[in-house]
Amino acid sequence: MKRKRVLSADPITTTINSLSHDGRGIASLNGKTTFISGALTGEEVSFKLTKRHPRYNEGEILEIMSPSAERVKPGCEHFGICGGCSMQHLAMSAQIELKQKTLLEQLKHFGHVEPETILPPLSGNIWGYRRKARLGVRWVQKKEKMFVGFREKSSRYLAEIVTCPVLHPSVGERLPEISQLILSLKQFEQIPQIEVAVGDNATALVIRHMVDLDDEDLKKLAAFGEKYQFQIFLQPNSPAPFSKLYPNDQNYRLTYALADYQLQMQFHPLDFTQVNGEVNPLMIQQALALLDTQPTDKVLDLFCGLGNFTLPLARFAEEVVGVEGSQEMVDRAKDNATLNDIHNTAFYAANLAEIPAAQPAWMQKKYDKILLDPPRTGAKEIIALFPKLGAKRIVYVSCNPATLARDAGILVKEQGYKLKKVGVINMFPHTSHIEAIALFEKK
Repeated sequence: MKRKRVLSADPITTTINSLSHDGRGIASLNGKTTFISGALTGEEVSFKLTKRHPRYNEGEILEIMSPSAERVKPGCEHFGICGGCSMQHLAMSAQIELKQKTLLEQLKHFGHVEPETILPPLSGNIWGYRRKARLGVRWVQKKEKMFVGFREKSSRYLAEIVTCPVLHPSVGERLPEISQLILSLKQFEQIPQIEVAVGDNATALVIRHMVDLDDEDLKKLAAFGEKYQFQIFLQPNSPAPFSKLYPNDQNYRLTYALADYQLQMQFHPLDFTQVNGEVNPLMIQQALALLDTQPTDKVLDLFCGLGNFTLPLARFAEEVVGVEGSQEMVDRAKDNATLNDIHNTAFYAANLAEIPAAQPAWMQKKYDKILLDPPRTGAKEIIALFPKLGAKRIVYVSCNPATLARDAGILVKEQGYKLKKVGVINMFPHTSHIEAIALFEKK
């Protein structure tokens, strides 16, 4: 029988050598790497071991004997309990520096490539920035309390929070009221989550419910929407239809503006949109500047979504072709093109995670430039087809530096591109999430 390893209850003192990509301090304990939550580089700390693994240990900080100059007071009273953020104790400049270092290390390690130039980081407001979120909902019998929010750090349980300063204030400052609303419903134990979507015109709460809600509960939800100026949507079990409860106007679209391009973008509350409303326009601006789009250019926008990059590009190019895996999102992009009186775009639905057996119409064209913004899995499959498309310049927007590095290696080592520029986008302040943008040019 394998013996369970016993963790020592005694505090251990050590000095932190560096930070991991997720903001944990790294120390050496008897020659074994140890990750210590809450510790920063250069600090002498006391900590307790929480887990032992064959190749590394994990621990939690107990006391800081010599604090780092980069340590700051967290802006949220729930930091350290709530798992939504991991780096509020680290100065913002140091957070961005850590993300940039991680990006460059992964490009070198996984892709064996290095950029010629490092771009200045893009950043905006670091509080109240989050416009999309999925909030857990749970009644905790032992505490006789309704919890609404994010999970505890390293736990499946919801954290007990009363405010969230990274969420848009329309929601982040209303968590107690939302909790009381759910608790007032007859079916409060049948509501597992609330989806949050914030547009320029309104904030939507999508109430996920596992059973039908009666008229009394529906009236309470509608009255709450009216009182606090929320749009209220209902998401029952499939195949029951998604519906809008308040206001009863059958308008299922939120909006955000891209003022630099005279664009009004419409989206459904459950659509993917960029989480940071202030950084998104900065990212688009940088992507267009890197592409250097000319009036005669034909541009391909892969993983185009509802046209977040496609329609701004259309203001400068001869033609922009957008391709997206979801037909629903393609329809949304077409609607946005029509709404903004744009006629030099074409949109196609295609699974970009596989190489098609027969070439669709969009793949039979040549393009001057390509922009792609794939999911965390990257774009390995579609990148294999790039030599046929003829683009001299590629801008890659990434939400995962590991798959960006892998794909960069393919573009540079196998397809003859140079990695000219790369930089971080601080889309998710206070978290370990790294968004990046890279420019590739044909040698």
